[in-house]
Amino acid sequence: MLGVKKYIIGLVIGLVLGLWMGVNIGKEQPIWANPFAERNLAQEAKTKAKEVIKDAKKAVRDKLAE
Repeated sequence: MLGVKKYIIGLVIGLVLGLWMGVNIGKEQPIWANPFAERNLAQEAKTKAKEVIKDAKKAVRDKLAE
């Protein structure tokens, strides 16, 4: 009986941690971050804009190099 109890407790803990990490991966956050924290849309927009500018610069440089 003690072995079954440990198995069930381990299963529940694994499910909780897996859900925690899965939600963070889906939100593109660090794995151990709080998945219930408010997301800062302004910061996300700045980050995405910087990525787009960086990709555009690379594409232009590649095109000019041809």
